[in-house]
Amino acid sequence: MELKGQLKSISCDYFSGHTLITCETEEAAAPQLEKLQGVPLAITFKKFRKKRSLDANAYYWVLITKLGDKLNLSKPHLHNILLRRYGQPEVIDGKMIYLVLPDTDQGARKADEAETYHIKPTSEIKTGRNGERFRTYVMLRGSSTYNTEEMAHLIDGLVSECKEVGIETATPEELSRMLELYEANRKRRGEAE
Repeated sequence: MELKGQLKSISCDYFSGHTLITCETEEAAAPQLEKLQGVPLAITFKKFRKKRSLDANAYYWVLITKLGDKLNLSKPHLHNILLRRYGQPEVIDGKMIYLVLPDTDQGARKADEAETYHIKPTSEIKTGRNGERFRTYVMLRGSSTYNTEEMAHLIDGLVSECKEVGIETATPEELSRMLELYEANRKRRGEAE
């Protein structure tokens, strides 16, 4: 059991040498504590600190899980949908990267569920020599490479989609704090621009 509270008094029994400590907790804990009365306890006192807040990336994955459960989509599939709607293209020398995959249900499913790469289908379809159809895809950057502004855009899109289906989301102020923490973590890892 962990409680938040304050030390109210400390006294010493000079005959036994034992210390009597009185604490006040913020929440009603008497019923649970009564069960522990007279039982040897391991007691730890430490200064209270707020639990570490989620950074924006962790919050993104919390919402992905909730929305995926609601829509019955896997996390990789939903992540790819969101990257396609709100994500950033992969660029080399100022040019987007394109690739071609068979234009089949199996090819589309594999692209939807991919975790190690992210691609967005285009409307461009080519026909091979043997009549097989191929769809052109644009390569997308993984969200782990996003700066704070790009991550904010991705999360804003996700939040909007969550609200559409009634999933509760953080306030703009809470989201702003998470994005600040995200940026601080990127700087600490040497990823900031």
